[in-house]
Amino acid sequence: MYRKRWTVKALRMDLWYGGNGGDGWYAKALAKIICVFFFSILLHDEAVRSTRLIEADNDRIQEYATPDPNPYFDTTRASNVTGLVGKTIQLVCKVKNLGNRTVSWVRHRDIHLLTVGRYTYTSDQRFEAMHTPHTEEWTLRIRYAQKKDSGIYECQISTTPPIGYSVYLTVVEPVTEIAGGPDLFINKDSTINLTCLVRYAPEPPSTIVWMHDREAINFDSPRGGISLVTEKGPVTSSRLLIQKAIERDAGQYTCSPSNTLSSSVHVHIVDEHPAAMHHGSGDRMAATLLTLILLLFTII
Repeated sequence: MYRKRWTVKALRMDLWYGGNGGDGWYAKALAKIICVFFFSILLHDEAVRSTRLIEADNDRIQEYATPDPNPYFDTTRASNVTGLVGKTIQLVCKVKNLGNRTVSWVRHRDIHLLTVGRYTYTSDQRFEAMHTPHTEEWTLRIRYAQKKDSGIYECQISTTPPIGYSVYLTVVEPVTEIAGGPDLFINKDSTINLTCLVRYAPEPPSTIVWMHDREAINFDSPRGGISLVTEKGPVTSSRLLIQKAIERDAGQYTCSPSNTLSSSVHVHIVDEHPAAMHHGSGDRMAATLLTLILLLFTII
């Protein structure tokens, strides 16, 4: 006697060649085939489920082994920004490891939420959120800037609790000034040295015109001894030099840059230093006061 291994093939052979060929034999063989079939399905499902559980465990292990890094700000960006009235200003916030979090811009003056992600949440159409996908920079753009826009703006990351990075904005107007004004006292026969400074201009002025009593100064006039030294940069300076000052050189001098407002100063030509004039006037006043005091004591 030998023991048969019940496989699908063996069952088929038993079905055709084994036994006495009765109906009971065929029913038993068919039942065995069905049992083997369902048993193989159960084994397959169990194997699939075990494989999925192992993959899930591996994913959890990987998640705990390499946690999502915390976001942080690139603090090398400028935190103090100066802009010009009427121009466009961009406040840039650079965020590392942002992940699935969002970046917002908030104005501190009124705790107003201006932007969230790439969307703008203010009725003031001068403000706009800007971001290029797959980059780390989140920009708040302000068009036609006004002086009232000056203040603190905070870039926030939607962590728990939120973290922020403040940017200080100063909106300025171009300034033109003549050093020492509005009145300058110059000794006769000395050199008149007027320095005009242009600050916060959108760009250095292409030209700076000097005027004397509303007439443009002629550097080639017969008077001679007039020169101009101009240095362009973030602060542009223009120095007007007039040698051997005479009474005719007195009056109003105006510096007129090509791209901003003008500034004026009044020049006085004197025969002595103004300080001496003030001292002399003070001595005369003291003498007058002393005379009055003596006269008062005499009457008493």
